[in-house]
Amino acid sequence: MTLQRRSALSRRVVPAALGTLSVLSLLSALPAAAQPAHQDGRPAAPPPRRVTAAEARTDAYLRSLRDRPAALRDFFRHLPKGGDLHNHLSGAVSTGYLIELAAEDGLCIDTTTLAAVTPPCGPGTRPAADARTDRAFRDAVIRAWSMEDFPPDRNGHDHFFATFDKFGEVTWRHRGKLLAEVADTVVGNNQFYLETMVTPASDGAKKLAAQVGWDDDLAALHRRLVADGKLDRLVAEARKEADDGDAEFRAAEHCGTPQARPACGLTVRWVSQASRGSSPERVFTQLALGMRLAEADPRFVAVNLVQPEDWDSSLRDYSLQMRMVGYLRGRYPGAHVTLHAGELWPGLVKPEDLKFHIAQAVDVARTERVGHGVDLVHEDGWQRTARTMADREVAVEVPFSSNAQILGVKGADHPFGTYRRYGVPVVLATDDPGVSRIDISHEYRYAADTYGLRYPELKDLARASLEYGFLPGASLWQGNPTATGYRPVAACRAEHPGLPVRGATCRHLLVASARARLEWRQEAAFAAFEQTHARSAR
Repeated sequence: MTLQRRSALSRRVVPAALGTLSVLSLLSALPAAAQPAHQDGRPAAPPPRRVTAAEARTDAYLRSLRDRPAALRDFFRHLPKGGDLHNHLSGAVSTGYLIELAAEDGLCIDTTTLAAVTPPCGPGTRPAADARTDRAFRDAVIRAWSMEDFPPDRNGHDHFFATFDKFGEVTWRHRGKLLAEVADTVVGNNQFYLETMVTPASDGAKKLAAQVGWDDDLAALHRRLVADGKLDRLVAEARKEADDGDAEFRAAEHCGTPQARPACGLTVRWVSQASRGSSPERVFTQLALGMRLAEADPRFVAVNLVQPEDWDSSLRDYSLQMRMVGYLRGRYPGAHVTLHAGELWPGLVKPEDLKFHIAQAVDVARTERVGHGVDLVHEDGWQRTARTMADREVAVEVPFSSNAQILGVKGADHPFGTYRRYGVPVVLATDDPGVSRIDISHEYRYAADTYGLRYPELKDLARASLEYGFLPGASLWQGNPTATGYRPVAACRAEHPGLPVRGATCRHLLVASARARLEWRQEAAFAAFEQTHARSAR
């Protein structure tokens, strides 16, 4: 247990052994880190995972659907799937909705680049509204703004990242409407929590960075940022921006009215992006803003670094940026950190650039989660890094589709199984589902099909996505659930999800802790899901 994962030990209630669970079958789903390692440092065989009668029947039903694609899609859509912890708001919106917003705003589309541009629509452009009626034009824009129809045998790296410049003129205008569309999709896929990335007060941060300049003495640079209230004024700007987005979201979802949509009940938190390809002073300013914002406004929880990790500037400044994050963690202990790290692959960068990115994110920046982490086994001393992540409960966020589209990494090449064998917490995520043309249900089905996961293992992946989210409060689960299994804390051990909570101590936990409350809500959803599908298996 570490500072990174457990910044407040109050999350944990008194541990206790799990009571009685009927055991019908055993699955080797728990990670190897829960057992002693071999003498050579390799993880030992994982212990079996206890499976309840309802889980076993639900798993049998899942296995019966192999030749029924429509029923299989329905199973994964209704499967409770926790939260999405790695999600870029601008890349999460469906391309069709982006086209609609562009048309509503009177934007134009460059007929050569297919990028959205501001009006008036002069030579070489067309009104975005034309994509509403001209099917060929609409299809061309969708292909340019997403991975639609991109040949699966080609490297999609450049096309994937180029999409953001093409639709960028649309997305900055409507944070609330974007969130409403994404939240509808999240709720429709039976998820309960969303952490999504935005760039707060982008123009103001750029101007402030240019004003203060660069200083390799990070303490001195930070003093210049906060002097005379400069950074606090930027925080106020970001909070006003969030207020406006919230109002737009509530209007779009009709929250607080009889016509309120289900997404009004979704728990959403923001992660502040810093653009790693920018100048050092701008990166530092964005990171400092994001961390100060997380301590000032509960809607914001963390910072992250975005943009391609393989760009020349990103590679050049990587170690410096890890040092920035590490320094700022000391100044803002209430802010969380999750970092894109190891989104690399042999052939994309030089061998020397594959050796240390995840390790430095863990050791220097002291990140609480790692996004992607694809190049793990190509790093020097990767086994030590994996064991450190397991010991500290540093989760890895796995978006299978974008890993395949950007890096060409999938199946046995992906370190998904390696992380699990070493006991590293793993959460499934979407990354940029609008660009990838997928949803979270697709990612869970991919995991089941590709790695032979059974229902109890999928259930624990969903539990992990709430357990390792940046939610406040104590957990419903005792100890390290990745290592020892998802066992309820003593306060709630005698309770039954889906039924009224009888014990005062469990009721107090659920009232006091947003984390435990969402985890209990998901357990109730699992109980209902299993009841439905267990009947189908008979």
